[in-house]
Order: sequence, then structure tokens, then C-alpha cells
Amino acid sequence: MSQQALTQVLRQLPTYRNANVLVNSSTFDDAGVYRLDRHRALVQTVDFFTPIVDDAFAYGQIAAANALSDVFAMGGRPITALNLMGFPTKLVSPNTITAILRGGLEKAAEVGCAIIGGHSIRNPEPIYGLAVTGVVHLRNILANENARPGDLLLLTKPLGTGIATTAIKRGIASRALEKTVIALMSQTNSVGAELAERNLVRAATDITGFGLLGHLANMCRASKVSAEISPDCTPAISDEIFELIKRDCIPGGTRDNLKAARQTADLKSTSPVQRAFLTDAQTSGGLLLCVPESRLSQVSRVLKKARTPCAAVIGRITRQRNHLICATK
Repeated sequence: MSQQALTQVLRQLPTYRNANVLVNSSTFDDAGVYRLDRHRALVQTVDFFTPIVDDAFAYGQIAAANALSDVFAMGGRPITALNLMGFPTKLVSPNTITAILRGGLEKAAEVGCAIIGGHSIRNPEPIYGLAVTGVVHLRNILANENARPGDLLLLTKPLGTGIATTAIKRGIASRALEKTVIALMSQTNSVGAELAERNLVRAATDITGFGLLGHLANMCRASKVSAEISPDCTPAISDEIFELIKRDCIPGGTRDNLKAARQTADLKSTSPVQRAFLTDAQTSGGLLLCVPESRLSQVSRVLKKARTPCAAVIGRITRQRNHLICATK
């Protein structure tokens, strides 16, 4: 669902108060957080989608990395997960389903998360993902309502996966781009937990379906702040992404995100290509970190050690203004 449609739905739901619920859907954060005791909380999330690449094993890895990322974006560590899957069983072979599940299992094991079961249904189109449970110390929660003016915005993966996977489906992506984007989407964001445990970042969110501007807008709204970003400092997977945008290789989710961004962001200084790029709907994207300037060098060292695809400072948090986000030259 588009962000606008989902907002309309959630607004109509009743609110039930529970003192142990620390984070729920009201702030459009990455996962829910439920207090267990004086020190710990559960982090819970669920994510699944249809295939975005042809390779079954890679699809399983990407879907799992995407779901696990929500826990890391909250500062937690995933401990268990459940498979969610639906397949047209007459069209998808058992061997293909096994390869998908094996990809998810391997990616979860990589970060110490045990897949302990799941649920399957027949479905006209394949779907796969995970329901993930993690744990986090109360003092390490990276809620998106904690951004403060002066924080630097740091991005850990380049943008463009929505454009790239659409090009792959259309058969117009280069082999180099296809290989690069699969590797990027398969990489986990486990560094989020380490940064939280070392108290180096103030807030975080992972960039997924609502795109960079959509997830940043949620953070600004929850924190009652605004943000400035520099399109020229925001990394792309490759220059091929911009060429694909010029060829109108733009997924529907990105077009929805751009409509929403026009209500929240001042984009007068950007070109049509940059607007599509900044709103591109990501799959298993990177973390957007709010970093106090005094901790930037420490954060950069942690990211370098973790071999994140990038560590780009793309803007900063400001005091609340008329627009939640302003794109600057």
C-alpha cells in the first residue's frame, strides 16, 4: 500500500493503551517494541513480498535480510523468526521453494537468528518473508522520534534498488548492475545493533518501500523536527540508475512515493530525475542514521569495520520548518 493509503487506514483504527508498548504503528517506525522487564524489550516486525529477482536462493536471502533489517534499525538483535510463504504450487516446483527457504535460512543464521517454523498457503503469485522477534536493551532503542536538530544524516547503502529491480524485470539492466544490486539487497544491516549498544547514534530507520524521503519524513514527523538533504551527496548504486530513470524505468511504488513527497518536501531545487531517485522504493535498503556531529568519526570507524556499502553524510536535522524536508544544492 502507498504511504497515503496506509495512513488513511490506520487513522480509523481504535487505540488501545498498554504501558508496556513503547513503540507502535503511530509513528510509522520500523518495528514494534514491547517492554519485558526493567532492562529488556521485545522488537517485533513482519515483512514479505513477491520475487524481485529470478534466482530463488537470492530471493530468499533478500527477503530475509529485508525483514531482519527492521530489528537492527531499532537497535535490537533478532533471535527468532517464522517463515511466511505463499506459492502457486502447480507452477512453482518443490525444489524452487526449497531454494527460497534455504536462502532465508542462511541469511538468518548469519546474524544468529533461528527460524523456528512458519506458515504456508496456496497463492496465485509467490510471496516470501519473515515474522521476526528480537530483543533490545531499553537504553538502546533507536526510535525514529529521537532525532534532534544538529544531528547529521548518514546513509549506509546507496539508493536505486527499486529502479534496478524494475529494469531487471524488463530485461534492460546490465549484468553488472544486476549483480551489484543483488549483493546490496542481500547484505544485512546488523551494524545498527552495534551502533545502538555503543550509544553512538540517536535515531535510525531503514530505507525500504517508502523511499528515502518517505522514511525521513516519518522520522521528522515523529521527532517534531525538519531536515535538509543534499541530492548531490546522496549515493546511487551506479550512474546507470539515472539513465534508467530517464528511460522511464520507474516502479509504481516510487511514483506513489513522489506524490506523497510533494506534500512534505521542498523539492524546487531538484530535477525530475533527482526526485524519482530520492523517492525510489527500496528493497532491503540501508540505514539512515541520526548522528551527533561529535560522534561522526567513531560511527565512521564502526561502519568501515562492518564494511557497509557506504557511509555518506547526506544532510542534517534542523528545527521544525514549514516543510519536513528541504532538498538543497
